[in-house]
Amino acid sequence: MTEKPRTDGERLTAARMATGQSATVVEIKGGQGLVNRLDALGIRPGKRITKVSAAFMHGPVVVRVDRAEVAIGFGMARKIAVQPD
Repeated sequence: MTEKPRTDGERLTAARMATGQSATVVEIKGGQGLVNRLDALGIRPGKRITKVSAAFMHGPVVVRVDRAEVAIGFGMARKIAVQPD
């Protein structure tokens, strides 16, 4: 069963965002290594991201942060809590 993206203003994860949807990062739910890795990519709490694309069946998720597009693994995307715009 596939999860449908929520657009009602509730928190969700970057993995569950719809393609083209924008949101603000609220929290990174992971260890310091993950937090540091995402910070190096520009993904940190308070930043606005837009989901560009996602591969079928839990493949990489491409997000736009600032003016850069970065690909992150599905597992990493599941640990990024966001608040949709």
